[in-house]
Amino acid sequence: MTKTFLTCAVTGNLTKPDQTPHLPITPEHIARDCLEAAEAGAAAVHIHVRDPHSGKPSMDVELYRDVVERIRRESRELIINLTTGPGGRFIPSEDNPRVAAPGSTLLPPLERIKHIQQLKPDVCSLDLNTMNSGGDVVINTPRNVRIMASAMREAGVKPELEIFDSGDTHLALDLIKDGTLQGPGMWTFVTGVKYGFGFNPETLLYARSLLPAGATWSAFGIGRFEFPCVAMAVLAGGHVRVGLEDNIYLDKGVLAKNNAELVTKARRIVNDLGAELANPREAREILGLAAAR
Repeated sequence: MTKTFLTCAVTGNLTKPDQTPHLPITPEHIARDCLEAAEAGAAAVHIHVRDPHSGKPSMDVELYRDVVERIRRESRELIINLTTGPGGRFIPSEDNPRVAAPGSTLLPPLERIKHIQQLKPDVCSLDLNTMNSGGDVVINTPRNVRIMASAMREAGVKPELEIFDSGDTHLALDLIKDGTLQGPGMWTFVTGVKYGFGFNPETLLYARSLLPAGATWSAFGIGRFEFPCVAMAVLAGGHVRVGLEDNIYLDKGVLAKNNAELVTKARRIVNDLGAELANPREAREILGLAAAR
């Protein structure tokens, strides 16, 4: 049985500081949470950055650089996975739906990956979803996804294909077929997001059935689905993800004090099911990543 690698998504884009006082905001706090998550068993960390003063999401390359350098001073092997998700949200104006309302974040595709081109992390996320998200819309057109994917390949960074619904998978398969993406790919199923994949065994097994032979896949659940999804993914032969980006509670009504607490609980679930977490070196082998230098 292949070992299971765990990714910790430490802060995210949508979790708000007023929801939990434990959300990491500054580069120092984000990097510290990444390293503590690694000590608890995470082989990879998925990173967004925040404006240190407002706590709002940011795409500032220098903030990403600060976080990455802080992590690399302490750990060369921990897999760093930087997001490229921000920059795809559109909120239509009420008077003219063709005009963006305040809060829209749409950016040209290459603007969304400047930090990837400059910092060259091990992995970066590539969202393939165009979908309703709350009252807004997330837009990732095939053209823009192709531009981003091609730039990731030129930078030598492995894309993590984030899949919110089955149509995302079919788009990714087309991109593999035409050579934009290299197969069989690293895939992550996002479950529990309203208007996307529901959280249940049937959905996860269906999503898995669409993948090409030899694909590496993970799954995670949002909110109360986080820990049940850990168990379900392990039993289905996949890898797992937890973190304050996805869920802020350790138990019902009990806030997690940090990401390491979430990783520790997930590790216990993995072990209780007879599986074992991979360390960063082993996870690099599973993903076909270069060894740490």
